[in-house]
Amino acid sequence: MAETITIRTDEETERALDVLTDGGITRSAAIRQAVLEAARRRQRATQMRREVLRMDLGQPDGVDVAAELARDRQSER
Repeated sequence: MAETITIRTDEETERALDVLTDGGITRSAAIRQAVLEAARRRQRATQMRREVLRMDLGQPDGVDVAAELARDRQSER
């Protein structure tokens, strides 16, 4: 069973809703769609982070990237 929620909009939110409802979709349907898409994006981002953390980084190559960046920044000053 669907629940009813109430949101307070501001000017920015109203402009966004205008964009989302431009094709004739109702405000309610546009908000449902936006919530579902935001949840999917968050789930994909979480999954991508997990995959990156599981990546095999191989053997260290002996390059100290932090030191190289610090040297580069010193030469810029």
